[in-house]
Amino acid sequence: MSFYDVLQKYEQNTVLERIQSVSKREVEVVLSKESFSIDDYFVLISPAASGFLEEMARKAHRITLQHFGRVMVLYAPLYLANYCVNSCLYCGFNVHNGLDRRKLTMEELKIEAKAISQMGIRHILILTGESRKHSSVDYIMECVRVISEYFTSVSIEVYPLEEEEYMLLVNSGVDGLTIYQEVYDEGVYKIMHPSGPKKDYRYRLDTPERGCRSGMRSVGIGALMGLANWRAEAFYTVLHAHYLTSKYPEVEISISIPRMRPHTGNFQVPSPVSDRDFVQILLAARLFLKHVGITVSTRERSSFRDNLIGLGVTRMSAGSVTEVGGYNEKRGDGQFEISDDRSVEDIRQMLYSKGFQPVFKDWQFI
Repeated sequence: MSFYDVLQKYEQNTVLERIQSVSKREVEVVLSKESFSIDDYFVLISPAASGFLEEMARKAHRITLQHFGRVMVLYAPLYLANYCVNSCLYCGFNVHNGLDRRKLTMEELKIEAKAISQMGIRHILILTGESRKHSSVDYIMECVRVISEYFTSVSIEVYPLEEEEYMLLVNSGVDGLTIYQEVYDEGVYKIMHPSGPKKDYRYRLDTPERGCRSGMRSVGIGALMGLANWRAEAFYTVLHAHYLTSKYPEVEISISIPRMRPHTGNFQVPSPVSDRDFVQILLAARLFLKHVGITVSTRERSSFRDNLIGLGVTRMSAGSVTEVGGYNEKRGDGQFEISDDRSVEDIRQMLYSKGFQPVFKDWQFI
């Protein structure tokens, strides 16, 4: 059974009706438990539960310390290219946006990698726009070989690949895959992706499994919060993570909760997610997915990210830029605007001040 088959059992209107019907008493009963079912998750993500965030936070804090301790893995994104053939309405890399399109040469990549490694970062996430022509698998493999000299862990966030292609990348030194479904609501997905290979909802939905089967050590998923009803999208994200952890227990599964950020273009967010909404998504995910990593990127502002420490987050980006070649010098348009522009050292000191240990290396590819 594929995850698409699982999704068919959870029609969105039915999901939202269940979430909206939750009573205060149901929330109290669920929060008295030590472990949670998928039915309990409906309760945790409900409007009724929004009045219990302090209780959820205390429980999430205890679970986080129990399963992850006081550590925070730090990483940085490295954009190899911004060429894209898709017309995603919400993305700055949209093929119709008038960006300065470019990709790094190997010499430019070495300069970028050296600049990032000098900040202390050892976990790197390399990204491209979705264009096989400009960012072929061979190009990505060559980039991985170059940057492996500087980083102990290399993850990718690129266009969906075949399982055999992921295996090639794993053999070249890639150990992690990040692939966002963007939006699980299939109707909204079709609207948001009017043209390009990304139109294929089912192919993208099956991508994390191809990564799991290829030998990836870790696979990260997520929905871009703001494109559709956030309670339903949070439910489907957690359901997807639960499915993957059950089917591929040998793979580290993680989730991200990215919110829409300003970018090149005039896209208006259809379903805005407030800070309080974001916190509820985070807490509910941590309570249900006790062993799953949760990433919060520099899309979120510094003070807000600081307040999330200890509430479920296990991985944070630091010192990020979203421009191709941006670590060496500003190169124009990025994929989206960074909200937390603090340096890696600033993040390190913030974590120490909260009693947490920044982790720069917890994996070595051999």
